[in-house]
Amino acid sequence: MLTYALGLPCLAIHLTKLSHLSISFVKAVPLLSGELSALVKSESSNAIFSRFYSPVYFSVSVMASRKKVLLKVIILGDSGVGKTSLMNQYVNKKFSNQYKATIGADFLTKEIMVDDRLVTMQIWDTAGQERFQSLGVSFYRGADCAVLVYDVTSPNTFKSLDGWRDEFLIQACPRDPESFPFVVIGNKIDLENRAISTKRAQGWCQSKNNIPYFETSAKEAINVEQAFQCVAKNALAQETEVELYNDFPDQIKLTNEQKPRSDSCAC
Repeated sequence: MLTYALGLPCLAIHLTKLSHLSISFVKAVPLLSGELSALVKSESSNAIFSRFYSPVYFSVSVMASRKKVLLKVIILGDSGVGKTSLMNQYVNKKFSNQYKATIGADFLTKEIMVDDRLVTMQIWDTAGQERFQSLGVSFYRGADCAVLVYDVTSPNTFKSLDGWRDEFLIQACPRDPESFPFVVIGNKIDLENRAISTKRAQGWCQSKNNIPYFETSAKEAINVEQAFQCVAKNALAQETEVELYNDFPDQIKLTNEQKPRSDSCAC
């Protein structure tokens, strides 16, 4: 297609719309004299120009960049309370009766919608055994939410919640420790020999700035989805934004600039 820009004939090139960026635009490219004679024999004489004309340059201004939200979540609690099982049930919809202690830390990711926003949850499963705990604390920094897990059949795992919470705040150094989002999960409610009542657990959560509380069964997939939805919503307040596609703006602005002509060689 032949068009004109600043009085000069140009070839209008329609760039393909990029579906993942939802943009399209037209760029005008000055034609060389040889190309022009082949394309526009029927044009009037004033359409003919030589290669010595200064070309038209276009500057591209980035108006906005696409951002993707990454939520880092840390799961804390004593060994054997079901941290790994909760993570696997939520992300993979799987449960295994075979126990294997986590050494250091491991993580899984899951994309979900939170308040009409697409976010990626990066869920870290940390070591519960004391000899491995020092390997996991290095992953605390940058967390957007922490999940405190205990076993409703084990009083000692419930008593440990204070220590896990305090240690996390020391190691993670959040900007505002008093308002940092925690979620407490009492796991293994499918077992009969319960030792910690719901009322007692709720009382502890209320004393710690009203931490949200859920009772779950990773084995039976009870309340797991609901608990992590709450985790995601609370983490979103502490969100970490990761900029992606920096080289592909959502919007562009084309402006005409006449580049100064120079007779000297650009060396």
